[in-house]
Amino acid sequence: MKSACNHFKDCLPLLVTGITGVAGYNAFHYFHSRFPGQVIGIRPRQTWQMVGEGIVALDAEEWGELPRLFEQYRFRAVLNAVGNCALKSCELDPRMADLLNVVSARAIADCARRYGARLVHLSSDLVFSGTLGCPLVESDRTDPVTVYGKTMVQGEAIILRETPEAAILRISLPMGPSFSGHAGAIDWIQSRFKKQRPATLYFDEVRSCTYTDDLNHVFERVLTSSLQGLYHCGGPRSLTLYQIAQVVNRIGGYDPSLLHGCPRHAAGPLPPRAGDVTMNSERLYDALGGNPFRPWPVGDEFPPTDAWWHYRRDEGQEGSAWHLEQRLYRYPAEAA
Repeated sequence: MKSACNHFKDCLPLLVTGITGVAGYNAFHYFHSRFPGQVIGIRPRQTWQMVGEGIVALDAEEWGELPRLFEQYRFRAVLNAVGNCALKSCELDPRMADLLNVVSARAIADCARRYGARLVHLSSDLVFSGTLGCPLVESDRTDPVTVYGKTMVQGEAIILRETPEAAILRISLPMGPSFSGHAGAIDWIQSRFKKQRPATLYFDEVRSCTYTDDLNHVFERVLTSSLQGLYHCGGPRSLTLYQIAQVVNRIGGYDPSLLHGCPRHAAGPLPPRAGDVTMNSERLYDALGGNPFRPWPVGDEFPPTDAWWHYRRDEGQEGSAWHLEQRLYRYPAEAA
């Protein structure tokens, strides 16, 4: 297997899996817009509303059909973004989590090896419990507290063993739109506020957020690189889930009283929650020649400074859904 694509044209045709998730959805549309007709995305059959050029339906139980797709399209690179990160669903249905996060990794690794395709596999910061001390580096032992995290660890091991030339990127919360409108962190929080429903987020779960705009560029660079092995792929600004919700609440112009906060252990036993899983991504930054990520969200006034920050609204700067879309889902054009 060749270790990488020299130029992106050498990565085409490209397969992007998991396009119903935030990272995969945004990556598919980014690459499809740049290389029309040469990018294929896989979605589950139940997401029948997702149609368009290059979109193929394939369920988790049908991973045995993957070689047929490789035979048909002769993929030269794969961005594997498949995986179920719905924590509660994974806890309640470990078999489903195994199909999506472990069996899929084995099938994709096997096809990438057999067909000589460059493979970049996405994993998660939730392979850690958040109790080891931060920031976490690649050599720290994994100790996930959820079925999701445990199956992602298993997927990593399969990729490292079966396709050692592949690169594994542990991402955190990708900040961008989703197809369903509720798959991402912003989506879920905003959906509560829009319906005048309360949202309870945690003071002590900390994540390394990234704009999907920046992630797409990183995926492109890693696909064409010779990087192999494990890399942390997090942004330079870490925020608690409560702080993320504060930002969504204020920039979206929603009722501040709808946001509630609590320690993660007060939220109940299911699903278990990780603590501070801030990642040190210097290894990736060094490999790429510098930090490719801009802080989420953009702006000198961030992050929130206290628990009541979202109550303070500057005159003439009222928030709205439009402001949220322009500033939180995408890196604003004027800032770029």
